[in-house]
Amino acid sequence: MSSRRLPTVKQLTYIVALDAERHFGRAAEKCFISQSAFSVAIRELEKLMGVQLADRTNKSVVLTAEGRLFAERARVVIEEIEAMVNAVASGGAPLSGKLKLGVIPTIAPFVLPALLARLRHSYPDLQLFIREEQTDRIYQELLAGELDLLLLALPWPLRQAQTRVLFSDPFQLAYQASTTRIDPANYNPETLPDGSVLLLEDGHCLREHALSACQLGASSAINNFKGSSLQTLVQMVDADLGVTYLPDIACRSNLLDGTSVQTVALGHTASREIGLAWRSGSARVQEFNLLGDELIVAYRQLVGTG
Repeated sequence: MSSRRLPTVKQLTYIVALDAERHFGRAAEKCFISQSAFSVAIRELEKLMGVQLADRTNKSVVLTAEGRLFAERARVVIEEIEAMVNAVASGGAPLSGKLKLGVIPTIAPFVLPALLARLRHSYPDLQLFIREEQTDRIYQELLAGELDLLLLALPWPLRQAQTRVLFSDPFQLAYQASTTRIDPANYNPETLPDGSVLLLEDGHCLREHALSACQLGASSAINNFKGSSLQTLVQMVDADLGVTYLPDIACRSNLLDGTSVQTVALGHTASREIGLAWRSGSARVQEFNLLGDELIVAYRQLVGTG
């Protein structure tokens, strides 16, 4: 066995925080120590490793190639340690202990209630912490080690991550019942009137998936006004300001209750894929797949096929 001194778990945590924040002050605050003590700790780590891990400027920090590699491996080690602690504390039972799940807003309210009900019954020792936010944000938190797993819509560019597709979620055309803007029975994306399609604002992956799946591209039919949520889109459609595309899982909820909004299916070719994503090399892949299995069952119950 090598007698070389090894980094401590605390030092690994510090370099991961620095990689995530790219700022000594914010990283130190995240680790609950002073900035001066944090800087000393990083320098001690660099001395221990015999290599510079970070390039420092007055305004920002950029990890060197060695620093990025070290931080990436440090995340894996920390996750392994957390998995070990959870396994021992739970007697080795799967899906027990803490699991931090990031979910996008166009999935969370429609799938999570059924999932949580199943998990409470099948895995009562699981402590599931849920973070609801747009894809880019939860993806960055996944890479930073702040989240363990993501439930999101695919495809999406996810480097350093593995994914598993769970089910397909078709889009439905949503319109006001008495609208004269379109003929729902003879819907054709190529003949939509200018400015007639309402979509979510930039940053929501649903916008990109709807544009692609519903064959809109750079169509003049897209309205410049952008909604901040599905609820906002539904209210605009209900006022007959335009039409939109809603995920099937949303249409099966109470989202349209109290409105005059109707929907028509566009076929399974116009759909998005719902799946899980986790950091490459994660030690908890088996648990993540178990959660994926539960999500598939919850979805089948939602759509009446389970």
